[in-house]
Amino acid sequence: MMSALIAIAACLLLALLLFDRLLPDQAARLALKLERRRSGLSLADAAVPGFSMPYLQGGREQQETLVLVHGFGGDKDNFTRVARFLTPRYRVICPDLPGFGDASRDPAASYTMADQVQHLRAFLDQLGLDKVHMGGNSMGGFIAAQFSATFPERVASLWLLDAAGTAAAQGSAILQRYLQTGEMPLLLRSEQDFTELMHTTTHRPPFLPWSVRTALARRAVRDYPLHSKIMQQLTASPLLETRYAALATPCLIVWGQQDQILDPAGAYSFQALFPNNQLQMMAGIGHLPMVEAPKRSALDYLAFRTTLAGQASKAVALGKN
Repeated sequence: MMSALIAIAACLLLALLLFDRLLPDQAARLALKLERRRSGLSLADAAVPGFSMPYLQGGREQQETLVLVHGFGGDKDNFTRVARFLTPRYRVICPDLPGFGDASRDPAASYTMADQVQHLRAFLDQLGLDKVHMGGNSMGGFIAAQFSATFPERVASLWLLDAAGTAAAQGSAILQRYLQTGEMPLLLRSEQDFTELMHTTTHRPPFLPWSVRTALARRAVRDYPLHSKIMQQLTASPLLETRYAALATPCLIVWGQQDQILDPAGAYSFQALFPNNQLQMMAGIGHLPMVEAPKRSALDYLAFRTTLAGQASKAVALGKN
């Protein structure tokens, strides 16, 4: 009986491996669908002027809303695993920014950080969201921080994970080499470059099925011309500290100490920008904390929000006295 069960399990495993290898696009879509379902996320779509912006959503509408913005070359699924620990407490929304993921692409459009802030504003307007909590990784952190500075009345708090947008953050060897040569691991010329991308963006690359790796690599190669343009606009966008100071939004600043893309010294420049902050430096983590350590990242965020709630309750009590 046991040997028969083992044989059946071996056949099922072989069938899955063959499906993963022979039909990578279909297998990748199925894998993502299963990950989203496990995290309580469903797919929806929104439209802003000139672009469609698909997004993932989970939690209940009556809960406070947390909008999570992916980084360069990423997409809405960068937050799928961390959302698993957040949807019980919050309404979580993860959009694809124009030019990335499944959002529409216009080679003639502009994708500066200011443009993406306006796209994000239009997205929130489309969903009827007046005030949200917001988080972002890398380029998404740059956009979230600039959104908060531009529309402070619409952001209750910030969660910045290895965020771009300051001179210190963008002083890494990889970005300096990009400015000199135009070469960087986030811009893939071939599918084989995906392995280097994973080793550069994560300290310990998480497991991804072969089909998902292949689908992501192929999309990145197709996007190389457009993303080369967007990277130029990203690095040419005005740095946050040249425009803003002492921003009042409460902020959780998170940085992987082994980040190779953005210098961990950037964490301290964001502390100067957002004096009402908590800082979490993560040992053994690279550029994508929410991917490498989703549960740990979520627990740190939940603790931050608990602290904010305590501060608000204390302020209310003092106001009554």
